[in-house]
Amino acid sequence: MFFLFFLSLQARGQTDPDGYEFEVEIFEIDEDIKIDGRLDEGAWGRAKKVTGFIQQFPDEGDPPAEETEVKIMYDQRNLYIGARIHDTTESPHIISSLQRDYDFFENDAFGVLLGPYDDGANGFFFAVNPLNIQLEALVTNGDNLQEVWDNRWTSAVQVYDDYWEVEIAIPFKTLRFNEGTDYWRINFIRNDRKNFQASSWTPAPIHQNLINLAFTGYMLWENPLRSRGPNISVIPYVAGNTMKNHEAGTPSEQGAAAGLDAKIAVTPALNLDLTLNPDFSTVEVDQQQTNLDRFEIYFPERRQFFLENADLFSDFGFTSIRPFFSRRIGIATDSLGRTTENRIIGGARLNGKIGDNFRLGLLNMQTAREEGVGFPGQNFTVATFQQKMFSRSNIAGIFVNRETTSRQEGGTSLPDYNRLIGLDYNLASPNDRWNGIFFVHKTFSPHLSGDDYSHASYLRYNTRRFEITWNHEYVGENFNAEVGYVPRVGYWRLEPSAEFRIYPLGTAAQVHKFKVYYDLYKDSNFGLKTDERFTFNYRMEFRNTAYLNFRLYNEFIYLFFPFDPTRTDGEQLSEGTTHQYTRAGVTYVSDVRKRLNFYASTYYGGFYNGTRAYFRNEIIYRAQPYGSVSLFAEFNSINLPEPYNSADLWLVGPRFEISFTDELFLSTFIQYNNQINNINLNTRFQWRFKPVSDLFIVYRDDYFPNLQVKNRSVVLKLTYWLNL
Repeated sequence: MFFLFFLSLQARGQTDPDGYEFEVEIFEIDEDIKIDGRLDEGAWGRAKKVTGFIQQFPDEGDPPAEETEVKIMYDQRNLYIGARIHDTTESPHIISSLQRDYDFFENDAFGVLLGPYDDGANGFFFAVNPLNIQLEALVTNGDNLQEVWDNRWTSAVQVYDDYWEVEIAIPFKTLRFNEGTDYWRINFIRNDRKNFQASSWTPAPIHQNLINLAFTGYMLWENPLRSRGPNISVIPYVAGNTMKNHEAGTPSEQGAAAGLDAKIAVTPALNLDLTLNPDFSTVEVDQQQTNLDRFEIYFPERRQFFLENADLFSDFGFTSIRPFFSRRIGIATDSLGRTTENRIIGGARLNGKIGDNFRLGLLNMQTAREEGVGFPGQNFTVATFQQKMFSRSNIAGIFVNRETTSRQEGGTSLPDYNRLIGLDYNLASPNDRWNGIFFVHKTFSPHLSGDDYSHASYLRYNTRRFEITWNHEYVGENFNAEVGYVPRVGYWRLEPSAEFRIYPLGTAAQVHKFKVYYDLYKDSNFGLKTDERFTFNYRMEFRNTAYLNFRLYNEFIYLFFPFDPTRTDGEQLSEGTTHQYTRAGVTYVSDVRKRLNFYASTYYGGFYNGTRAYFRNEIIYRAQPYGSVSLFAEFNSINLPEPYNSADLWLVGPRFEISFTDELFLSTFIQYNNQINNINLNTRFQWRFKPVSDLFIVYRDDYFPNLQVKNRSVVLKLTYWLNL
């Protein structure tokens, strides 16, 4: 009954645009449009105008200080958007960088949100700022932006004394849609960073994300859309590298590689991506973490092939119970227990829509057998589906298979296979007040049986004043998702929270948030308590984007294996011991609109059988729009009684981002981590010489703390996008 009640919430959604308050007719034209930022063609004069934007922030429901006017039309090739953004404020535009795919809400910018499927969950977002720096993203789960998606579209901007004009052409070949449709979801969004206002044509509540497919109007096509012909793109690459392991004293090694990616539109709504001998040597380096956890810590996926359209594969389950985690592909443990790269031979991914309500995802990747380190060849297959339910919810299924395809004598003792099946229900009400996930997953391994499943539920009710959440998790002792991210097994978890918000009038504060949170872990029999945390949190968000946060929490831990809390190979606390302690902390983030802004966080209190003082600070200076310099420093001072190790752990990282032009970029990231006695230097030069085509030069060093070199590498890579 509980589950059916929340299913019934979906039946109230608006899916037919007839008579909808926010709608605009879009007419087909046969006139050539020159994308120059000047809306001077006759067709623009005949296009219907959209006005009347409404503030979301800071004064929900009020008209914005500056007006925005939008027009929209199309021809056989492109969707055209033109906008006049009024701007009478004399101060300069706020533009954080010349690099594309910037943070929309940290810039003066105009964007369009498109929902071709009318499912309130999947779509596209395109934006430009006054310097015509572009941002494009896939939208998943209604409001999740995947900026890693790159594709071709055209824009131009002209800036005048009291307004700037935008002209955008988005090829239909860039988009995915079902043929024959006569309406799409759409919204126009403006971020006026100078005046600290965010507004849109179709309003969204202040407690929701503004870029959200739950809050859109409709555009009505004059003629139903048809296929625009074949759409095939090939992206070949060539790369060369040189590297030397100074620590091992081995000679320098040189290498070269070539490969390609291909993108094939099987239908306007279904895409096939192919990769042959992919190269990830220019991927941004991970930001290091001080590891004080008892379980595996998480590092996000950064490889573009796996990030594009990732929601169909990687969003199943919860963040701590992921049945599929793409970083398991191409990264393996050798016969000595060391983690290293495992070459990917190639792979394919098919994903998209079949009909109005069914999404399909298929992924297959093959890794090579590595003779020198004992890696077997492996094949990875992931198959998923999503069936839309009601207005914005869906039921989804996943199958994951890892198969060992070739071995060598004396190699790793990896099981022959590992498999998983799962079913998720993703709840999203029409007004986005109710959100939730309910799932059950089961694994199959040759050496494990029984208690090899997991199940969980998450439910959130979110209004202007209240946010209430409930979460439960169960992971069996033998649940073994080898291609997933499940750092902990054999437990029950209960996790409720409640937040109350106050929006004062006429003060510097925008909102006060009071939150209580409870987190309980018990063993798989729901008998032994292993972890418990009570948290009280108060957060004050200011109208100028700054915020202040206070936190107090009490934590209980039962150790079911020996553990050194400093992770410095010291004396371990005994299995079966219990520890309870209290900590308090405060965080402040300054006005991020300023060229110079900072983040500061600290807390102090108990830590197992001792104490821990934590400090993290980050200072950022933007020489906008040409780059930024930042420095973060994290310090943990852990004091434990003898004979256990105490430790002062530092993590320091200066970062330099330089945008010479909107095509030339240089970034340098230095990281010092005394927990692993390492200094890492990563410098990456990028020249985007044509749309979606790049030249990369990457220089990497690892040093000991005394600056003695451990290893060094240089990579040169060229990619080129070809439309066939």
